[in-house]
Order: sequence, then C-alpha cells, then structure tokens
Amino acid sequence: MVFAEETVSKLSALYESYGYMRFKMSKFEEYDTYVKNKSFLTSDNVITFTDTNGKLMAMKPDVTLSIVKSSKDEAGQTKKVYYNENVYRVSGDSHAFKEIMQSGLECIGDVGLYEISEVISIALESLKKIASCYVLDLSHLGIIAAAVDGIGVSKDGRKKLLACFGSKNVCGAEEILAEEGVNEKDAAVIIKLMSFSGIPSVVLPELQKLSNAEMAPYIQELETILSVVGDENVRIDFSVINDMRYYNGIVFQGFVKDVPKCVLSGGQYDPLLKQMRRNAKAIGFAVYLDELKEPAKRGTDVDVVLLFNEKTPINNIFEAAKSLRAAGKKVIVEKSVPQNIIYGEVVKL
Repeated sequence: MVFAEETVSKLSALYESYGYMRFKMSKFEEYDTYVKNKSFLTSDNVITFTDTNGKLMAMKPDVTLSIVKSSKDEAGQTKKVYYNENVYRVSGDSHAFKEIMQSGLECIGDVGLYEISEVISIALESLKKIASCYVLDLSHLGIIAAAVDGIGVSKDGRKKLLACFGSKNVCGAEEILAEEGVNEKDAAVIIKLMSFSGIPSVVLPELQKLSNAEMAPYIQELETILSVVGDENVRIDFSVINDMRYYNGIVFQGFVKDVPKCVLSGGQYDPLLKQMRRNAKAIGFAVYLDELKEPAKRGTDVDVVLLFNEKTPINNIFEAAKSLRAAGKKVIVEKSVPQNIIYGEVVKL
C-alpha cells in the first residue's frame, strides 16, 4: 500500500505541474449516469442500491463519465482535471466485484493538437514515474477507419476486421477480406497496416507508402504529435484499438517492465461526448494502480533473530535486545527462527 501511495503522490504532483485540478467525487452516483453508456464501461456489471430518497444509486464503476457529466461546453476553454479514486468493477481474475485503485486525468472542451500532445506527454511522464523501463503503444483510429471504410466491406465485415486489428489476427483478416471480395491491392494495405509495430522513425515512412487521400490527414496528425512528444519510449501499434462508438483519433496503452498487463490506457473519446449531446472534445487516460506491485525488498528484513527459551529470564531477553538495538541493529525476538524472512544472524540466549 505504501508503494501505491507514493506513486499516487508522484503522479498528483506531475499532473498539478501541468495545471490539472484535483477532481473528487462521491463513492456513489445515480445509476442513470452509467446505464445509458454501459458499453463504454469495462464491465456492464454495476453494484446498485436504492437510496433513502428512492433513487437508484451505483457504486461508481468509472470516473470519466462522472467528470464529463460535471463539465460544461465553453467556447475556447478546456476543463483539465486529475483524480485518485477507487472504482468498483468485476475483476477479470476472480470474476467477483473488486475495489480498484486508479489515478488519471481528463482534458475536456476545446481540445486540439496541443492538448492531445500534452496528454500523451503526461502519459509518458506518468510511466516514467512508475518505472525506469516503459513503453507507450500508440495508435490512430482515424487511420484504421479510413483504411477499412475505403475498401467497401459490409457492416459485419468491418466489425470482424476491427476485431482482427485488436488481436493482430492476420490469418483471420485474410479470410474476411477474401469473403468480402476485396481486391489484392486493398487487402495488402489492410494486412500491412495490421502488422505494423515499431518505433515511429521506422513505421512512419512505411505508413506514408500506404497513404491515400482519406488516410493522409490522420497520418499527418500522427506525425505532428510525435514531432512534439518525441519517439523515445513510443511504439506505433495498430492493435491498440478501442470501441469506435466512443473513441476516435489517438488511443494508447502504457506498459512497464515485469508487469504483464497494460498499466495505463487512454485516448480521445469525442463520440462519447457527442452521444451525450455535447459539442466538446475530450482526451484522457487512467493509471491502474492495482496492477503495480511493490518492488521486491532488498537486503534483510531484520539484522538479528534473538532466540530464547522458557528458562531464559525475561530481564536477560530485554537487556540483550535493547543492547543490540542500541548498536543500530533491527532485532526480532522469537523462540524459533521465523520462516519467510531474510535475516542477518541468529543469536541464542
């Protein structure tokens, strides 16, 4: 827990240095806030209860929806907030409800290339606060949509192809493209795009070779953003793909060494605001603190295991332990050597 608290403190200081304000919310929200956008949530399982005034309430499964609900459209303005909150969701491991710690930020309003670049930069700095070895996988849904929509596949075929992007299922994509009657040239573009994964300096030139009139503006946008944030610790990977009913443009996931799952994810979610009848644009990300494990302890837990038996006078035990601690030793007093601890030496009385 100490490790998580230290991480939260570091991330909070980072977000405040960019002018993001702390957003605090109740553990409970009206269920109506979530029911209209259930598919935006990681899970549609929500803990509900009836309040004393008869309203159906929910233990919050998400923070973004609450922040969006609390903001207003103001021309030329952005709402920049960060949060440290617990959300309540079904765990993928236990399939039971779990309290999950999250930190993150949201930028809502008049969001353009600067704001997008700023959020990506903060995401990179967040990963750096967590670990020295990290990578941010970056994708652009505009490029994917332009490529897929330009080959004339059916609605069902489009859905299946997008799923193949997410899983890098090249064989599956080839079957779908053949079934849809897509010509070899267009099919090759889709397969090539799906296979891209690497540093921007390598991927961007290859991406330009595939560019057409529909893809070009999005590729240019991606290049502009990367020219600002740099390509260190960034990898372009078009398998990073979110629900396109809610997300558009740049999406990303962050990974750190020794953690098998992504510890940070985010992106632009303009369609969500449009669905909520808002004119604003938005981008944000969340850091999944529960995925982070405290680094293994180095050195010893105690310097001395001081052993005594029933015949040892209590005064002798106290004096021996006191003397060792006075010498700067960490001492544990036991009748036998404890298991699962690392110790320096054993002293028997």
